Amino acid sequence: MKMKLSENKLLHRMMGAAAGVALGLMTQAVQAADTIKVGVLHSLSGTMAISETTLKDTVLMLVDQQNAKGGLLGKKLEAVVVDPASNWPLFAEKARELLEKEKVDVVFGCWTSVSRKSVLPVFEELNGLLFYPVQYEGEESSKNVFYTGAAPNQQAIPAVDYLMNDLGVKRWVLAGTDYVYPRTTNKILEAYLKSKGVAEKDIMINYTPFGHSDWQNIVSDINKFGSAGKKTAVVSTINGDANVPFYKELGNQEISAEDIPVVAFSVGEEELSGIDTAPLVGHLAAWNYFMSVDDPANDAFIEGWHKFIKDENRVTNDPMEAHVIGFDMWVKAVGKAGTTDVDAVEQAMIGMTAPNMTGGMAVMNKNHHLSKPVLIGEIQEDGQFEVVWETDGLVAGDAWSDFLPASKDVIADWTAPIKCGNYNTKTKSCSGQNYE
Repeated sequence: MKMKLSENKLLHRMMGAAAGVALGLMTQAVQAADTIKVGVLHSLSGTMAISETTLKDTVLMLVDQQNAKGGLLGKKLEAVVVDPASNWPLFAEKARELLEKEKVDVVFGCWTSVSRKSVLPVFEELNGLLFYPVQYEGEESSKNVFYTGAAPNQQAIPAVDYLMNDLGVKRWVLAGTDYVYPRTTNKILEAYLKSKGVAEKDIMINYTPFGHSDWQNIVSDINKFGSAGKKTAVVSTINGDANVPFYKELGNQEISAEDIPVVAFSVGEEELSGIDTAPLVGHLAAWNYFMSVDDPANDAFIEGWHKFIKDENRVTNDPMEAHVIGFDMWVKAVGKAGTTDVDAVEQAMIGMTAPNMTGGMAVMNKNHHLSKPVLIGEIQEDGQFEVVWETDGLVAGDAWSDFLPASKDVIADWTAPIKCGNYNTKTKSCSGQNYE
């Protein structure tokens, strides 16, 4: 009898323990449901860490600031950070981890186009939402991505126009890292230059791998190409830490901005911080934002950044501003939709506005690209940029280039009745991803 009582007590204890575990799991589930998860998908190691680590910190700042305002939909935001380590296949794995395992509501991430191309099928398969903050080559529009960086017509084309019209450039070096963004951008630029009457012999194209460090021969070839008696410029789509030895070699071979100016699309304040900028003075960069712009919104942005990062010397840059704009729009879209549901937020995002840090309001267009100003800055000794040229008003991002035969008749429009990212206006057909 005593034996049966002991067994009965043991059974009750086991049932109580199981109930406790179940209650704990239910509590964890409720707690998880009480937060809105924000995924952060930026390289914190590898060749792109020089550019992407700051973007991770930017998202953490934005989450912190939003929580200080009371969160969103009555819930706190929770940042979930992963490190894809400049490894393109790993980007896809980490994206899947964020969406399937962590159940994040939105992701802010990627820098290179190859990383974005790697994660794109994952976001479309799992119906996730990605905010991509960096200039890119265009030729894409996904229902699941908002492109808050520059399309070619918001950076590359205006930069070439400036060099051609204001500096009188006649010969062109298109120098890039060997992956999809530089190759596609240069394909667009080559077609654009030829449409402007530039001869093929006056265009030199060169690609180098990620992390390339030996620039002596290449810079020598650029110098030789520029000695033909015509004003020559370098249009640089060199990405990541390869920029440091590239500019250093320009200085070693005494190639100044007066001789052969370089306009860069991937060099901003972050890449210049901590390196000797003396050989770079006078060279150029084309972006939609510079830290040096005098504007109340920019002043507040910089002040908030320094307060969060606890370092008055930390700089701001264009992709950071793109994340600020994208995050602001996402918060407003979630509020408008009353939910973090991707389909509802995606539609609420279209037409959304947010302040630029350089004045005026950014607008999210039907093709998931922003309307933003275009600025060209000249590198100063302190690593900042002096704005030497800017567009008169905003430029709407063009998802598909007018200068490529296969793209000139294609548009993206994620509103009814088209709802397509690859819609041919001549055939009236959608050959890309769509809702239907």
